[in-house]
Amino acid sequence: MEVILLKDVEKVGLRGEVVNVARGYARNFLLPRRLAEPATPGRVAEVIRLENQRARNEAATVEQANQIADVLRGAELSYDVKAGPTGALFGSVTTTDIADQIWEKHKIRVDRRKIDTDSIKRIGRFAIPVQIFEDVSVEVRTLVIPEGGSLPPEEELAAMEAAEAEAQAAIEAEAEAHRAEAAAELEATLAVDDAPEDGAEDTRTPAEAAADAPFDESLAPTEAVAVEPEPAETEVAETEVAEAEPAEPEAEEPALEPESERA
Repeated sequence: MEVILLKDVEKVGLRGEVVNVARGYARNFLLPRRLAEPATPGRVAEVIRLENQRARNEAATVEQANQIADVLRGAELSYDVKAGPTGALFGSVTTTDIADQIWEKHKIRVDRRKIDTDSIKRIGRFAIPVQIFEDVSVEVRTLVIPEGGSLPPEEELAAMEAAEAEAQAAIEAEAEAHRAEAAAELEATLAVDDAPEDGAEDTRTPAEAAADAPFDESLAPTEAVAVEPEPAETEVAETEVAEAEPAEPEAEEPALEPESERA
């Protein structure tokens, strides 16, 4: 979904740019917070017209760029912002904010994309590089001051930044410890779930139980033993019957009488 950004949105784009974002991100975050508006054809045309108008106020030659650079070298930008006790801002100072103040104070138009800095998120004194024209650039002195107060000396600013870094490191270390503890608890829970309960019925098949059982080398045969096959039951029965019954005597053939006696 295409939208026109009404404010700078970190990692999305700068104010006035037409960007393509996920529909859910636009409807649930950008549009309700008035950070963007739908990119209708009429609004896109208006954005292009304003961009062209701004471009006409930018340096068009090297001579104009050098004149602008001379003005910005003597300029000082200042922002009063809400900040915490360690100097961290509740928000940030963006390149759009810098370009807007240069225009408001000096009527000089610079391209936000040529302001070479990330969003400023701490109080302090900064020298912001700005490219005016090809091979013409200048550093603009910029002060980010805590709202209703003043900037402390550089030594105090450095100590505040170190304290903020130390606190952030402690938070990250604590978060890492919690993650490691949660991972260990999850691993222990999974191990308990996988272990069979005492007295619980073993639902494994004999083959699965045998595969899971540890191998016992004492049960392995040391040498092969020949085993004679047992005789079949029918052979054993016939042998027993043969031994139990006595052999019948063979019948004798009658003797033949001599012919003289028959006469």
